[in-house]
Amino acid sequence: MYKIMKKTVLNQAVILMDVLAPPIARKAQPGQFIILRVNDEGERIPLTIADYDRDAGTVSIIFQLVGKTTQVLAELVEGDTIKDFVGPLGNASHLEGYKKVAVIGGGLGAAIAWPQAKKLHQLGTKVDMIVGFRNKDLIILEEEMRQASDNLLIATDDGSNGRKGFVTDVLKQQIEAGVKYDLVIAIGPLIMMKFVCALTKPYKIKTVVSLNPIMVDGTGMCGGCRVTVGGETKFACVDGPEFDGHEVDFDEAMRRQLMYKDAEQITLEAHRCRLTGEVRTSD
Repeated sequence: MYKIMKKTVLNQAVILMDVLAPPIARKAQPGQFIILRVNDEGERIPLTIADYDRDAGTVSIIFQLVGKTTQVLAELVEGDTIKDFVGPLGNASHLEGYKKVAVIGGGLGAAIAWPQAKKLHQLGTKVDMIVGFRNKDLIILEEEMRQASDNLLIATDDGSNGRKGFVTDVLKQQIEAGVKYDLVIAIGPLIMMKFVCALTKPYKIKTVVSLNPIMVDGTGMCGGCRVTVGGETKFACVDGPEFDGHEVDFDEAMRRQLMYKDAEQITLEAHRCRLTGEVRTSD
């Protein structure tokens, strides 16, 4: 059992938890992930390691309330325990040797991009962090991202934070203004990463994306996390989660992502009924 040491609500749908897991904290690196199971009846879900404290023995996870498991996880409070917490899994990010990097995060992807930017910054790399949210109220980790970068650029879909547009708009403005990046890291919704890669490809800027497809065991045995990269089948859990974005078949990945959408919604609605006490007969 893994104890929740701290719980922080970042916005109306996103929560940060520090979980006591010393063996994982000792080995964790940016880019890796864990797989957890909240209780004996729960499903396994992968979550990126947002941060770690080797001295305290804690691992930080950030998650969005999108399904039953994240809803159940969000109901836990400090002092409660998580049944299973396995990791670190996946390959650590390769961040050495770059001079100027754009780290891009879309929505919750900003939380996953944050440790990448922080590590690069510690290595002495010049970092522009470009993050996008739907509106001002959904912005998370602003101060942390500012400290992890030389230049933090925040865009919102509605312009409520001052800069209106998407992360691709900001990246394009930077490139056209003459900023020379030798690496772009893009983390967020598949459609966002697809368009970032489409933007950087003509400029021949190396672009790395982090994929989080359907995943069960995290060891490459189930095959659920398979993606097509460079025309070959790869498993995100053991070959990734980071890949050359210019070689990823994003259209296939987006189709696979929707495979269990209806089943997930049914399960979530059933759980909501138990929480509210409503009797739901049918939809």
